[in-house]
Amino acid sequence: MTTVAADLAPDGVLRASINLGNPVLAQGTPDAPAGVTVDIARELARRLDLPLELVCFDAARKSFEAMTAGQADLCFLAIDPARAEEVAFTAPYVVIEGVFAVPQESALTTVADVDAPGVRIGVKQGSAYDLYLTRTVRQATVIRGAEGVEVFRAGNLEVAAGIRQPITRYVDEHPDLRLIDERFMQIQQAVGTAKSKHPDTVAYLHALIEDLKSSGFIAASLAASGQADATVAPPG
Repeated sequence: MTTVAADLAPDGVLRASINLGNPVLAQGTPDAPAGVTVDIARELARRLDLPLELVCFDAARKSFEAMTAGQADLCFLAIDPARAEEVAFTAPYVVIEGVFAVPQESALTTVADVDAPGVRIGVKQGSAYDLYLTRTVRQATVIRGAEGVEVFRAGNLEVAAGIRQPITRYVDEHPDLRLIDERFMQIQQAVGTAKSKHPDTVAYLHALIEDLKSSGFIAASLAASGQADATVAPPG
């Protein structure tokens, strides 16, 4: 795959942008990252016979910025129309859910209740659910911060938004909160590269993800990193 390797990593090193801010996809530290995105990057580098450099960030927004600034050749982000203007995505490899947490005494009980006047939703700036809620809410107000639960607490907001797994753990640890169990969005996590890459390169990445899903690689990686409750995406 010399042509794909040369197009994807013209400097001879595959630089993969890893978002440590999403614990379903990556865990550990910048010096020792782990998780399904790290495993996918390593497998891709192995197949292309390329050395790998993992460039780690604490937020999807920063990972996206690194990709678009040419500081990474590969990214792992949720598919979103705003991002797709600059990133060529594969089909998703993992599907996760966005959910809301609210104070126990809150009158809000459904997703539909949240989009109402006077409701403020705390989100992680630049996250997939920030982008989604910014596009879709009509009456509520989106409040952005370094972490959704932090801005929710600091501002005494009505709602915190986040990924189901970490939000559920947070609610379990804070009995003053409860989860609105219904999801407000489905987050499709995919591999991306610059839209300027050759169509054959994008097709190769797409085929790789389909192979890793069908072979059980993705499921095994999620289980090994303690994320067995995450859903492998269906064939794309």
